Amino acid sequence: MERKNVWLSYTEEQEREMEAVASKYRHFLDVGKTERECVTEIIREAEEAGYVELGKKIVQDGTLKAGDKVYTVGMKKIVSLFHIGEDSLEEGMNILCAHIDSPRLDIKQNPLYEDTDLAYLDTHYYGGVKKYQWVALPLALHGVVVKKDGTVVEVNIGEAEDDPIVYITDLLIHLSGKQLQKKAAEVIEGESLDILIGSRPLKDVPDEKKKEAVKENVLKILQDKYGIEEEDFLSAELEIVPAGKARECGLDRSMIAGYGQDDRVCAYTSLLAMLEMEAPKRTSCCLLVDKEEIGSVGATGMQSRFFENSVAELLEGMGKYSELTLRRALRNSSMLSSDVSAGYDPAYSEAFEKKNTAYLGRGIVLNKFTGSRGKSGSNDANAEYVARVRRIFDEHEVGFQTAELGKVDVGGGGTIAYIAALYGMEVIDSGVAVLSMHAPWEVTSKADVYEAKKAYKAFLLDA
Repeated sequence: MERKNVWLSYTEEQEREMEAVASKYRHFLDVGKTERECVTEIIREAEEAGYVELGKKIVQDGTLKAGDKVYTVGMKKIVSLFHIGEDSLEEGMNILCAHIDSPRLDIKQNPLYEDTDLAYLDTHYYGGVKKYQWVALPLALHGVVVKKDGTVVEVNIGEAEDDPIVYITDLLIHLSGKQLQKKAAEVIEGESLDILIGSRPLKDVPDEKKKEAVKENVLKILQDKYGIEEEDFLSAELEIVPAGKARECGLDRSMIAGYGQDDRVCAYTSLLAMLEMEAPKRTSCCLLVDKEEIGSVGATGMQSRFFENSVAELLEGMGKYSELTLRRALRNSSMLSSDVSAGYDPAYSEAFEKKNTAYLGRGIVLNKFTGSRGKSGSNDANAEYVARVRRIFDEHEVGFQTAELGKVDVGGGGTIAYIAALYGMEVIDSGVAVLSMHAPWEVTSKADVYEAKKAYKAFLLDA
């Protein structure tokens, strides 16, 4: 069964709609390079569409009712949106869930040092990365520094045209004979991913600090611009990401190249679908989580109680909370675990099984299961649920395909689907095919982005 290339089916009007979605999505990639930045933009767009923070809505109106649009936020890194439907919440929700964290480099707590007249920041990589891909690239510094008095200083260096960038050096080819004999996993060691941030020494420093005059100059710049002292790194969350805006890719402008498309391509299309919903019969939910790339752990990951607590607060605001009602609401829900899939790449065809792989331009991807090798760590969706999702997509003329994540014994990966399934709800993975997944720059098809938005809206309407 070969799925058709969806580009061939588009009318001129659909192509215009697709380009509009792609333009909004590229903007989201540009302004949301960290989880915090994503949540800020999500809240901005949600409030423009009439969403109100849950606690504030209850204070304003006293109770929640059908038609209300509310959101909750956890630690500025995880967010859930609810559009309350006419049916009882106890009967379940239609849920879109994606993650907004992406592989990157994190600045360590004691990072700043000088070595031979060059100043560096020490890093610890986050998520699954090929370390050699992160050298010799223009990089940007994003995040927050929180002072002891609670003041939060936002940092964004490397994105504006007149900003400096930061950088990780690589060994010149002329001297890299031994380096090139190493395995790819060892060519660049994790402790070598240090960020070059300065080389100009500060003049007139005390004798005891002259050996670190470049470091002292960096500290002076940080103090002058941000009011930051060296000890403030102890309570900072600073992330190193590729500098620059997402771009159209290909001479035909058919693709999007940019950082963080795993999984912001699914997160943003889920958000768009949610914001377009009008008066749903069944409550719609969009849950966008953190920490998926490191196991969905912590207070802002899917393994936390954030979502469960949010639904409990929603029921309380409707005057219907009980432990049993909460359990039923979760059990009776249906979810699309909206996460990306590995796009078939002819340059690396040996990693894929062609009948069961995802192709760019053939629509949203359904992964009945993920996991590694023997489906380890996977949610394996029920056949009945797969059939229901197929029917919804066909009835709404959504282009879709099915896939596995590469050949059986080659590798694999997981998503948040198995965690949501612990509530007893129906869950299946669905997302966009990506080339160069987890690289600093990833590639998607505009057509697949558009079909994902259509698919997610269809699911919210009819699941």
